[in-house]
Parts: sequence; C-alpha cells; structure tokens
Amino acid sequence: MNNDRPTPPHPEQHQSPPGQTAAMTPRPDHGEESYRGSGRLEGKAAIITGADSGIGRAVAIAFAREGADVLIAYLDEDEDARETAGWVEKAGRKALCVSGDVGDPVHCRTIIDQAVKAFGKLDILVNNAAFQRTYEAIEDISDEEWDRTMRTNLYAMFYLSRAAISHMKPGGAIINTSSVNADLPSPSLLAYATTKGGIANFTAGLAQLVAKQGIRVNSVAPGPIWTPLIPSTMPEEKVKSFGSNTPLGRAGQPAELAPAYVLLASDEASYMSGAIIPVTGGRPFL
Repeated sequence: MNNDRPTPPHPEQHQSPPGQTAAMTPRPDHGEESYRGSGRLEGKAAIITGADSGIGRAVAIAFAREGADVLIAYLDEDEDARETAGWVEKAGRKALCVSGDVGDPVHCRTIIDQAVKAFGKLDILVNNAAFQRTYEAIEDISDEEWDRTMRTNLYAMFYLSRAAISHMKPGGAIINTSSVNADLPSPSLLAYATTKGGIANFTAGLAQLVAKQGIRVNSVAPGPIWTPLIPSTMPEEKVKSFGSNTPLGRAGQPAELAPAYVLLASDEASYMSGAIIPVTGGRPFL
C-alpha cells in the first residue's frame, strides 16, 4: 500500500454529472505541488479534451511544466477549466479555454482551428473527454444515453483526429484515453466499456494509417482513477469502495497518469505507435 495516497473507504458522496473537483472528498491530486518538468515538450502546442478536471487537468499541468502551450477543451465546467488554465499559466505557458460539446463535429473543427490560430501550430492532441453512467439492466439504457456516450467518447475522437492531422507535422502525437474496461468490461458500464474497446481499436488502426506521415498514435488505459466522473456517475456505495478491487487496494490519482501521457507526447517515444500503456493499479490488461 502507498500510505501517501487515499485508500477506501471514501466518504459517501454524490454529485450531478459531470461533477466538480472542489466538491470531492478527498480532493484529487493532479500534480499541482509534485510534478516537475524537464523540458520534454518545450515549444510544443497541445489540445487536451476534458482538461477541466481529473486526468485531463493532470495532463495539462504536466504538459505545461514540460514546456507546452495548452488548449483546454471542456463541456461547461467553467470554474474547473479556469483553475486548470491558471496552473498552465503559472508554468509560464499559454492557456486557452474552449467550452462546448465534443460530440458535435462542427465544434470539434472549431477546437482545432482555435488552437492553430492561438499557437500557430498543433503538435499534440489528447482525446480524453468521456461520458459514463451506471446501469444494472440494458433496458434502462435509453437511445439518447447510448448515443451521447458514443458521440462523446468515440465520435469526438474521430472528428478531432481527422481535423488535427492536416495540421500536424512529422513528430506529431495523438494520445487517446482508453480504459481497463476495454479488456475487462464492467457490465454496469456497458455503453462506456463499449466505447473504450472501440478507442483501443481506433488507436491501433489510425496508428498504421498515419505512420507514413510521421504521426504517432497511442493510448493510455487507466484503471480506477479518482475524478469527478466517479461521484457523479456511480452509486454512493460504489464510490465508497472505489478502487478497493485493485491489487494496490486503492484508486489512482490523476497525477499518477500524467507521466504516461508526457512520455507518449515526447520525442522519447519516437518508436512507439499503436501502443496501449496500462495504468491500472496492478490489474492485468490484455
């Protein structure tokens, strides 16, 4: 066990989706006080979806401290997004916040265009935004719920990647957030798990498709990570024990994911493409 990280049981808590960081107990660690950069992304420009909180915020902080400017794409969590932007700017980098629904192809093209306009280029795209809900029966999943999950998690990745690639030069990197659910799908997260399996396959296929252009495509597969998605989409009893089913006996903190994204975005990963990096607290993956 890591005594420096919170372990279950967590206090019972519930939020309305998509949830807010400030209302979580314990508060997630995004690396605000711990991440130290070393110039591995110096001068690069990045887009991170879902960067207002959770894994996206941790990646934004790490990227900025490694030298990258960051566009923070998010739905409508303005307060959280402004806080992420503040950390990027404290690192001496440019931050641009863009709100809206990534399930809309027009908005996805707007995100890409705004990044290129603000930064003059685009080197890194992190497709991280996600939507999930818990259901115990397939009959409870509405057509609208299924469609929203697919659009947010899968369609957006396609829309953004397609628009981004024309702006990327050799050495560009696309990083997609998959999940341990791609390999061990949770039955109560049927729609979400389906998209995460699709993300793994999309990553492997796109990596081969754009290799000749010198663009790398990889994914990170998190296990249970303590983010606002958890108390806003899961029953309180599951929130209380969240992460206890891993060999490490706890949920991961967003800060523990960021180094994997930094590696995949950096030139150090120049021969890595089509890969999945599991960050699962010891749960086997593939």
